[in-house]
Amino acid sequence: MSAPPPEELIKQWESEQANLRQQVVEEDTEDWQREPDFSGLDRVGGVDLSFIKGDDVNACAQLVVLSYPELEVLYEDSQMVTLTAPYIAGFLAFRETPFLLEALQRLERNQPTLMPQVVFVDGNGLFHYREFGLACHLGVLSGLPCVGVAKNLLQVQGVFRSEEHQSQIAALQKGGDSFPLTAASGKVLGKALRSSDKSSKPVYVSVGHKISLDTAVRLTHSCCHYRVPEPIRQADYHSREYLRKHFPAADTRAKE
Repeated sequence: MSAPPPEELIKQWESEQANLRQQVVEEDTEDWQREPDFSGLDRVGGVDLSFIKGDDVNACAQLVVLSYPELEVLYEDSQMVTLTAPYIAGFLAFRETPFLLEALQRLERNQPTLMPQVVFVDGNGLFHYREFGLACHLGVLSGLPCVGVAKNLLQVQGVFRSEEHQSQIAALQKGGDSFPLTAASGKVLGKALRSSDKSSKPVYVSVGHKISLDTAVRLTHSCCHYRVPEPIRQADYHSREYLRKHFPAADTRAKE
């Protein structure tokens, strides 16, 4: 059966996003989230997809689980996958979520004691065109708390890389400092976080599911040895290493 035309597909996906968006929980749901030092949190997950340069169909879907607060790798799962859904801006989750969800389901079947209590997603959550990015999609479908952390600013809902935005970044003095990403509607969709003293370039944190924004920002900062939080950094590293091992002549790249 041939794929539906892009216009029909977009309508279908918009409808699915709108329905799933209603299930997003934008507040803390776990006891450990309310603890100043996240006492009770033992395992944090990270997911990512890496591609061979020039190939937008075949990718390595990666899940890692790290101990907390040590941030040492306890589990990793690398799987070559074939992305069948087309890439359409704002609908990345329909390409990637099925494979990331499968990785979590494999872990739950095979080593349930290592299931992460929260998952860091290389991408946005509520900070999205329709307030339902990859981190929200994976969170709702998995039922796990999820945090979206993007390396680049998505210019959306009135948030732009303006002079004001650049001056706000410059005002972030130390690791842990942040400022809100406020939509034209006045709603705060996420925060720009200086995640490390070593890097003046922020990351963009937003709620995925079952966590408040302030907790998501605090947790992200606590998981950073460098600019990118360790669960995502390790997922990126392991997926690239897998591709280098199996495709030694290929140039690899992570998702932007």
